[in-house]
Amino acid sequence: VCAIEFSQFNGGRYLCSGSCDETMHLWDVETSKSLHVFNEHEDVVECVDISPLQNNNNNEMNNIGVIGGNGYTICSGSINQTIRIWDIETTKQFNVLRGHEGGVNSVKYGSNELLNTILSGSDDESVRLWDIRSGQQIQVFNGHTGYVLSVEYSPFVIKNSDCDSNVIYSGSRDNTIRFWDIRSNKNQLYVINGDEEADDGIICLKFIALKKKKETKNIKYDLNLCYGSWKGPIRIWR
Repeated sequence: VCAIEFSQFNGGRYLCSGSCDETMHLWDVETSKSLHVFNEHEDVVECVDISPLQNNNNNEMNNIGVIGGNGYTICSGSINQTIRIWDIETTKQFNVLRGHEGGVNSVKYGSNELLNTILSGSDDESVRLWDIRSGQQIQVFNGHTGYVLSVEYSPFVIKNSDCDSNVIYSGSRDNTIRFWDIRSNKNQLYVINGDEEADDGIICLKFIALKKKKETKNIKYDLNLCYGSWKGPIRIWR
């Protein structure tokens, strides 16, 4: 099993997994039952994600009692270089995103203004942003010199932007974490270099809020970047 992801809706009741057996499974955590098996990839499923909570017409979050409906989808990336999107209600594949020239290692849904986008990282050393509605590639971010193993939307905002967040970041086997502006496919905004000997590659990363030991200017939490490395160390950057 290469990847697991819990649903943001319904209290995380549903779990999606991707595996080297070339399948994805959708599970009901409460009953431990497999609800459906997706097997169209025909190669190793490296990564999965479930679409985030959505607003209904009353601007309240949906709370569906049973799996299905309301526009929720699953996306998955495979060694066969494709990203596939699936409708949870019908369990049918409704789009295939093609463009990567290597296996897809990481996929992430956007949220809020970026709800209709998917971010991906690949063995072809690129990071790509996709439009779910059109199935088209929006941007390609080049700069890594090794496999891109993890991609994420960051909490940061570039000045003079109408987006909640317009900065993405990626971790690579080239031992760097790179930050990019989604409005531009030009040079990256910033690069963090891992320890050359002790890390030897960035495998996974996440921004986390850690409680401060002492309050500073009424701020109770620090935003920290946590990453896991190829050789084992887990590091936290402030």
